[in-house]
Amino acid sequence: MDETVAEYIRRTVLKIPRDEIKTMLQKWGFLSEAQLQNINFHQIKENISQEVVQLCEENCADIKQAAVLDIIYNHIHQNKRMWSVYQMNKKGEETEIFDLTDFKKKIKRQLRTALKNVTINFREYEDNAIWIRVAWGTPYTKPNQYKTSYAVYHSQTPYVFISASVFRSNLPLLCQALVVATSYQDIREMELRGHSLNSLKDIVFRRYSQNFQTHCPRPLQERNVAPENADLRIIRENKMEKEKIERVNWEVFGHGPQPKLEFAQYKLETIFRSDPKMHILDKKEPFRCVVKFSSPDLLESLKSLAPAGMADAPLSPLLTCITHKARNYFKIRDKKDLLPGGFTSP
Repeated sequence: MDETVAEYIRRTVLKIPRDEIKTMLQKWGFLSEAQLQNINFHQIKENISQEVVQLCEENCADIKQAAVLDIIYNHIHQNKRMWSVYQMNKKGEETEIFDLTDFKKKIKRQLRTALKNVTINFREYEDNAIWIRVAWGTPYTKPNQYKTSYAVYHSQTPYVFISASVFRSNLPLLCQALVVATSYQDIREMELRGHSLNSLKDIVFRRYSQNFQTHCPRPLQERNVAPENADLRIIRENKMEKEKIERVNWEVFGHGPQPKLEFAQYKLETIFRSDPKMHILDKKEPFRCVVKFSSPDLLESLKSLAPAGMADAPLSPLLTCITHKARNYFKIRDKKDLLPGGFTSP
């Protein structure tokens, strides 16, 4: 077995949590059950990795087998990567029968034609997800197995989830190969990314059910209250207001947990409105801006604003429509949510 392959397997085993090593090696399937029984999984990880490498040498492991172990690790610990969503487009509505063998051949042919030194590995999972691992080299160097790109494609859908390596210059090659292999015309990056791959899938595949805003808030009517009943009235109004906020929040976000989204960006293009006497803008030109949101859990943060008293309920549609606009690159043209002077509402 090549020394570089042995070292790569050793490092891959070292990054696996101790209590997951045996299970992950079983999923790998390269070592027999008898060989696994001979490994002492209670010793330090360095010694475990050395024993695994020794057994792999007996089985004549190559980089292809080592890459499969890496895919298994990244599939289980997919949240360690930053994922971006890409959408492909084609003319017409005709659907073609998906052939996995042909898909793999086209990906390999396209990438190896553009770049000679590249290794490509695939693994299929039960949810029709095809995991693609690409290790990039240069015309003069071998592929770097430690800086890989991952693409997850679900057959019969226009969406691809890509976690790119530091070699951003190779990303267009991967995108072009995906377009050719799937018979689409073009591919675009959506302004939607995060560590939670499953949450991104929930959004673009519409597996996340977000209610539409139907509540129209009404101002509280002022009433004359006797001084001795003022405290009871305040308590009752506070309770009613809290219940109203909870009801409105449910109408907008639903009862279930929100998809874990860390970043969202959309473009706003609308007409600038101002007092004619101010003479700020004589020509009716569109007002454009880019709005960016980031948070460890963006949608749950938005959901908690009203109950925490940090925002009025219901929230502006510009905030509650993020998951819907995600599928349209967050291009928003909404003239209703403008404040005097033309600025968007928070």
